[in-house]
Amino acid sequence: QVQLVESGGGLVQPGGSLRLSCAASRSIFSFNAMGWYRQAPGKQRDVVATITSGGITNYADSVKGRFTISRDNAKNTVYLQMNSLKPEDTAVYFCRASVTSGGYWGQGTQVTVSS
Repeated sequence: QVQLVESGGGLVQPGGSLRLSCAASRSIFSFNAMGWYRQAPGKQRDVVATITSGGITNYADSVKGRFTISRDNAKNTVYLQMNSLKPEDTAVYFCRASVTSGGYWGQGTQVTVSS
């Protein structure tokens, strides 16, 4: 069983920054890709950013130029650097590790952007 533990969420003012971390219980090389997703109240869970085992990244249009996904293979950790945060970025952010047969989810971390 794989465990993914997110951290780094919190309350931030508009225009501020946060860095989310997702620590995996095993080598992230074993996953096809890892990603960050978010879910706002009453809305579906949407992809924010993904990074493949080869380092290829993809972003939702709404976060391009503001968010950066990265990985530290030695620490089995994936990060999401979020800059220029907007109130509409408020959501629970989830980490996901993808394998051929499916994937694993973390428990989520709350990000609230408000003045």
